[in-house]
Amino acid sequence: MTGTRGEERIQVGDQYYLIATSRASYRQKLVLSHEDLFGVFDLSGDIPPAGLEDLGLFFHGMRHLDRFEIRLNGDFPLFLSSRVSDDNVQLVSEMTNADVTRDGLIVIPRDTVALRRTKILVEDRLYESIELESFHDAEVRCELLLMVSADFSDIFELRGLRRAQHGELLPPELGRHGILFRYRGRDGRERATRITVDGPLERFGATGFLQPITLAPGERLRLEISIACELAGTPPTPPRHYDEAERARRTTEHAWLDGQASVESSNQFFNDFMARSTADVAMLRSTRDGAPYVYAGIPWFATMFGRDGIITALETLAFAPEIARGTLHRLAALQGSEENAARDEQPGKIVHEVRDDEMAACGEVPFGRYYGSVDSTPLFLVLGAAYVRRTGDLATAETLWPSFERALQWIERYGDRDGDGYVEYCRESPQGLANQGWKDSHDAVFHRDGRIAEPPIALVEVQGYVYAAWRGMASLAGRLGKTALARDLTAAAAELRRRFHRDFWMEDERYFAIALDAEKRRCEIVTSNPGHCLWSGIVEPDRAGTVAARLMASDVFCGWGIRTVSERAARFNPMSYHNGSVWPHDNALAAAGMRRYGAIDGALRVLSGLFDTSLFVEHARLPELFCGFERRPHGTPVPYPVACRPQAWAAASPFLLLQAVLGLRFDPAARRIVFHRPALPPWLEWLVIRNLQLGGGAVDVRLSGPRRSSSVEVLRRTGELEVLIRK
Repeated sequence: MTGTRGEERIQVGDQYYLIATSRASYRQKLVLSHEDLFGVFDLSGDIPPAGLEDLGLFFHGMRHLDRFEIRLNGDFPLFLSSRVSDDNVQLVSEMTNADVTRDGLIVIPRDTVALRRTKILVEDRLYESIELESFHDAEVRCELLLMVSADFSDIFELRGLRRAQHGELLPPELGRHGILFRYRGRDGRERATRITVDGPLERFGATGFLQPITLAPGERLRLEISIACELAGTPPTPPRHYDEAERARRTTEHAWLDGQASVESSNQFFNDFMARSTADVAMLRSTRDGAPYVYAGIPWFATMFGRDGIITALETLAFAPEIARGTLHRLAALQGSEENAARDEQPGKIVHEVRDDEMAACGEVPFGRYYGSVDSTPLFLVLGAAYVRRTGDLATAETLWPSFERALQWIERYGDRDGDGYVEYCRESPQGLANQGWKDSHDAVFHRDGRIAEPPIALVEVQGYVYAAWRGMASLAGRLGKTALARDLTAAAAELRRRFHRDFWMEDERYFAIALDAEKRRCEIVTSNPGHCLWSGIVEPDRAGTVAARLMASDVFCGWGIRTVSERAARFNPMSYHNGSVWPHDNALAAAGMRRYGAIDGALRVLSGLFDTSLFVEHARLPELFCGFERRPHGTPVPYPVACRPQAWAAASPFLLLQAVLGLRFDPAARRIVFHRPALPPWLEWLVIRNLQLGGGAVDVRLSGPRRSSSVEVLRRTGELEVLIRK
């Protein structure tokens, strides 16, 4: 199967292209996740026979259940309602029975047996409670059928890659209380799905169980199911009863959320928007080794990504700085140590992606530990400096300083491939990603006439990241007594800024080009990328206004958000992945950049556009991206079919947007929290931030008043903290 664009052909699997099917587009799905386990269910809580759809129970990148369906009296139960709890811990599905007839007579009327299913995930197990309650006035005899299967498909197979060989699917093993599915992978590791039912079963087979049930009027019956996902070399957790597992999970989640700042406002829809973002970031976090790291997104990216994790940490830094500290430590532990072309690794480089699914372990995809991103390394340094500015935690900076030094050396030795002073990328392995910035689809970097740029490619935003990295590390080096290094980095940043304006500026557009190609020719298209340059501070003040205005022009800002590419560009397509779509994290960085240079109205418009989007999407959950069609009267944002929901840097984007419009800054040395020219959008009368922490103290603050002149009131204070408002 191929797609075409003129003479350009896209092969399925090329650049790990995501296959979109009509079923994947229309079916509503509910998601649960914990650590390295996630489940994607339909509205009834079932996993219908999944095939190549992204439904199932997944553990470490492999699908451990591809079917998990309930029948009552041989028929689908009638759906009533379902929802995931506000804290993303529990999925509850309410159903009832269909009519049961015998010899032309209705023997069990519909809506007389209630069926309630509740699910939670805890580490490597799915726990489900099934309750049946009779509201019939006579005894009810019915049958509960549960159908299960485990195909052990790799996540990359569901993304469209075909495998020449698979491992060995072993015969199911039946026991008195359950089924064991086993798979011996080509990587030499055995994976298993162990299904256990709490209670006696009368009939059991390789595809599930059938349980006859008799209920007296008003009687209630409960069954508990435990589904353990096992991976050789990963110690399994001990089983628990459902209620115990739920209490343990909620205790952990609430302890995490209680440690972060929270937001409440006069607008209940905005409260829902912020609560959803908070819960989604919490759900995607992994606390392996005790250090929190937010996985990139479900279903395709439920693992560590360097760039995604760093940007998520930067977006949440004001409200949850512990994420940044955990991210820095986890990435430092995986920092490149050798030259390895097969995985685009060099000493000091920050990892792009880490996976332990079968295809990665066998080398069928290069992503077991893959370093093919040009921006993760400078962004790692940006995060390190930003974390210390936010917290004053110099002890962590001293611990991580060797990693910071290695990252700086990578920029100088490997990042600048040809010595021209710019950081470029060119993949070392033919299996790797051709484009290695955040817009990593094959056609994301092109010239004005639509020709694809040839590598090595120097991206505009990457130069901004390097500038911010050098400036941030210069400040940090100065605080650690490394004055010579601080002086050298400051000078290097100033020189980079000077050359950047000379080489990337498009005078006819009064804007920056997206990139320089292998011949150092500008790729002269208008994109969202220079918004990141505003955020990094590399843009000279006399040009910042025109850059901000161009981002908000009608060919770029569609009404819901900033498009990745202007609608005037040769490859513009509002339904594409990177050439006309809208990405919330991209918008948040651009809005923060506009606010940096005083363009408050632009930042407020971006916040309003994405907030309006949340009113139309499921569960107020911002997706990874959505289509960049023009906003029309009475219209709605158009979904992108295979976008991740939830996705980390999309979920985290409201926090950076809020920080931007409020002008929220921190001065740990002075124990001071500053609101610089705070502004509220017109749809917010007031806003309260609770438990905003700095240096062991915390405050609750209320902001209110008209746009552009909001006042700040301290509601609660612990510790010696000062709160200032600067106009």
